[in-house]
Amino acid sequence: MTPSREHRVVGSPVALKVATATLALAILAPVAPLAAQERDPDHFGPADVFELEVAGDPRISPDGSRVVYARSSMDIMTDRQRSNLWIVDYDGSNHRPLLTGQSNFSSPRWSPDGTRLLYVASDEHGKSQLYLRWMDTGQTALLTQLERGPGGLSWSPDGRMIAFSMFVPDTPPPFAQMPAKPEGATWAPPATTYERLYYRSDSQGFLPVGYSHVFVLPVEGGTPRQVTHGPYNHGGTPAWTPDSQHLLISATRRDDWEYVRDSEIFEFSVADGAVRQLTDRRGPDSSPTVSPDGSMIAHTGYDDRYLGHQVSKLYVMSRNGSGSRLIADDLDRSIGNLHWASDGEGLFFQYDTEGNTRLAHVDLDGTVTDIVSSVQGLSIGRPYGGGAFTASSNDHFAFTYGTPDHPADLAVTNRNGDWQRLTHLNEDLFAQKAIGETEEVWYKSSHDGLDIQGWIVKPPDFDPSRKYPLVLEIHGGPFANYGDRFSAEVQLFASAGYVVLYTNPRGSTSYGEDFGNEIHHAYPSHDFDDLMSGVDEVISRGYIDEDQLFVTGGSGGGVLTAWIVTHTDRFAAAASQKPVINWYSWVLTADMGGSSGMNYWFPGAPWDNLEHYMERSPVHHIANVTTPTMLITGEVDWRTPMSESEQFYQALRIQKVPSVLVRIPEANHSIGARPSGLISKVQHILAWFERYRTGGTTTQ
Repeated sequence: MTPSREHRVVGSPVALKVATATLALAILAPVAPLAAQERDPDHFGPADVFELEVAGDPRISPDGSRVVYARSSMDIMTDRQRSNLWIVDYDGSNHRPLLTGQSNFSSPRWSPDGTRLLYVASDEHGKSQLYLRWMDTGQTALLTQLERGPGGLSWSPDGRMIAFSMFVPDTPPPFAQMPAKPEGATWAPPATTYERLYYRSDSQGFLPVGYSHVFVLPVEGGTPRQVTHGPYNHGGTPAWTPDSQHLLISATRRDDWEYVRDSEIFEFSVADGAVRQLTDRRGPDSSPTVSPDGSMIAHTGYDDRYLGHQVSKLYVMSRNGSGSRLIADDLDRSIGNLHWASDGEGLFFQYDTEGNTRLAHVDLDGTVTDIVSSVQGLSIGRPYGGGAFTASSNDHFAFTYGTPDHPADLAVTNRNGDWQRLTHLNEDLFAQKAIGETEEVWYKSSHDGLDIQGWIVKPPDFDPSRKYPLVLEIHGGPFANYGDRFSAEVQLFASAGYVVLYTNPRGSTSYGEDFGNEIHHAYPSHDFDDLMSGVDEVISRGYIDEDQLFVTGGSGGGVLTAWIVTHTDRFAAAASQKPVINWYSWVLTADMGGSSGMNYWFPGAPWDNLEHYMERSPVHHIANVTTPTMLITGEVDWRTPMSESEQFYQALRIQKVPSVLVRIPEANHSIGARPSGLISKVQHILAWFERYRTGGTTTQ
């Protein structure tokens, strides 16, 4: 049994194709442009973004009786998400706040015996510390006085120690010696030097020199003790062995760590930091977890073939690293979030398939059994994958449950798939604010007949006898997926009177490795045909005004938006969000360009493959553009730097194409990380589209 899709309009791919093929087209009355109509106060609107709440990081108690989760809301005064901790019984009773207030509370972690709760509290200055709460009395204790935020929290099985990761700065000697500054003199700030490939990161900015290391801390508090050492990063969540004597950690402990995807599983002695390497192959090995009896280790990984999309598989090996074998090789999907079953005879995990995230079980012989679907809903802005679950010692589960009708709520299930939704966090909002209906659709690409999945979102109060403008909304990645999930941005487009189409063209994840690699060394390419075929599919249903087509997308979707306007003039206007328009400049300026981009998305360095890079760059085809185009990017975006948008904008203006450049102050690649950023992005796009809707003005 799987969670139902509440209020969804869903049909099988075959049924949908038959139904759409037999639609009779009629001459329909056009919908009035937004400029000529009032926003309906009963529909989901921009200010309602601040009313959304999301359940995340669900943590079921060891005995399966209770669940603690992070309840995120939007603070309209600070324009930030705020996280508090709530608790509820497995049967849905006793739902109540546990830790609330002006501080942010996150990362709840039950002690092995379920008597205590470890968590992180952050003050108004962003300073984060570890706290411990006794669940019977509510007493709390401050455990740390850390200079930097902790991550990857993990209890030792004996309940006596806590492991976590933390950044440790390194202070190299000054690169150049400056003369002494006279007393009272005011000089320019000192120069900053970098000698690494990876010297800045989106959302973090320019990186300080140092490495991420793992520490252990007595549960009574005190001074954390560093377990890992060396000029390497040790990330993720450390996995304890059942005897509480060792930690298993994934790391790339080699001198060229910046240039490779080649992490291994290492065992570290908690007592003295002695290290032993357990895996050895060319490719990433990650997420180790030890079986209940300590005899086996499960982890994910793949043999690196330098493909754009490589599926993470499940491996099991003996405790000493010998006898590694691949499990469930027939499941052509990436596997994550591993939990051993209580009997040690299999594992629970989650995976994405056809735009939906599932919780499943796999036996050690490789037999996969789905338990529930719709383990998703963590992304508020757009319908990306993302969800979480945890398991108790009696194989009960808490998971985030999302549909197109609402962001993540909290749900529970057992191994048989008997599930129950425990929260309805946004029921108060959606009881008075209508949203658009989401319909799944399958169609064939005009390029080669490949089956493509998409979703159509109709305006509230949709009337099939009328004609509507269409927005094609394209996901980023490009190796990512949209799905049957809530999206505030899509709903805002729908509330403004647009039908919205979003799809998973070739290159998307959740359809297998071959489907993802349809764009290997060929991006953009025939994903363009997939998108245009989707537009044609919606038009064939008879309620779209073919003269009122609009296109937008972010990151990889911004790339494809820019590609579309260089290859067709069928859209009335376009809004390319945080695009790459010149692959040569991108691989030399983006935080991931010189490693992942150059080595996996292209056949080599741009100076050795100039023609290939230019042919895939939208700016190379700029002379073809006639579509009015908006560029919108965060000013501190290091994933798709502002310089990319500036190049395209300048080229468009030189070509005298109607265009506008929108810069979002203080925003990184995640423009929607702050509620007002999400709203501003959508409102600017809608304002641009309104210029080119029937009845709008085209004055520049």
